[in-house]
Amino acid sequence: MSRRRGLVAGTVVVSFVLAGCSDVAASESTPSPTQASSSTPSSTPTSSTPSATPTATPTVKPTVKPKPKVKQKPEYYALRVERQLDKLGYPVGDVDGDITARAKQALCAWRETHGLPVTRKGLNLNDAYSVLNATSRPAPTRSPGIYVNKTCQILYQIVGKTYKRIVWISTGGPGYETPNRTGAVWRKWAGAHESSLYDDAYMYDSLYFLKDRPGIALHGSRVNSLVKPYPDSHRCVRVVRPEIHHIFTETPLGTKVQVYGEY
Repeated sequence: MSRRRGLVAGTVVVSFVLAGCSDVAASESTPSPTQASSSTPSSTPTSSTPSATPTATPTVKPTVKPKPKVKQKPEYYALRVERQLDKLGYPVGDVDGDITARAKQALCAWRETHGLPVTRKGLNLNDAYSVLNATSRPAPTRSPGIYVNKTCQILYQIVGKTYKRIVWISTGGPGYETPNRTGAVWRKWAGAHESSLYDDAYMYDSLYFLKDRPGIALHGSRVNSLVKPYPDSHRCVRVVRPEIHHIFTETPLGTKVQVYGEY
C-alpha cells in the first residue's frame, strides 16, 4: 500500500520535473519557424509609407499687358518745333512754345515748301513730326526770284537752288489788294522816301516790280510793327527790316517777282 503511494508520488514528481524541464527547454531553445515568421517584420509597406513623391504644381505667372503708348497732343511738341523752325530759317517770333500768328506764318511756309496743304492753321501732329525729323531746308522747285505768298503772308527769296531767305510780309488790305501777278524789278530806290500818295508814309529800300499807276513795290516800313501778320498795306508789299535791306542789295534789276495765293 505504501509502495504504491510512493510510486505514484514518484511518478508525480518525475512528471513534474519533466514538465519543468520542458518549460526550461522551451525558453532556451531556437524559436520555431512559425514563431520566427511571426516575429520578422513584413516587407509589405504599411499605410504610413507614401506610395509616390507628390509633383509640385508650377506657378502660372500672370500675363502682363503692355501699357498703350500715350499719343501726345501737338502742344507737347510746340517748343521743340519752334526751335527747329527757327534753326532752319522759318521765322516764328519768340521761341517760347506759344504758337502765335507769327509761328503760324512759319508753319504755313513749312507746309508749302514741303508739299503739304497750305494753311495758316495751328500745329498738328503731322507738322510736328515733319519738322522734328528734318535736318535742312528742302531745295526749291521754282526758278530763282522773289515769291510773295499772300496765304501765308510770307516772302521767299530764291537764289540759285536754295531758299536764301524766308521773311514776314504784309500785302494790301481790303480795298487795296496786291494783285496776283508776275512782274520783274524795274526800279530800285535805296534808303527812305515818302510815299507820293500818303503823307508821312515812308518806304525803305524799295524794289518796284509792277508798273501800275502808281507803281507797286516791295519795301520796308518806318517800324516793323506796321508789317502785320495779315494784309494791311496799300497795294505794296511791306517787308520786315533789315531783311528788305539784304534783299534790296542782293536783287538785280530784272529779277522775277511773283505774287500768288489768297488770304
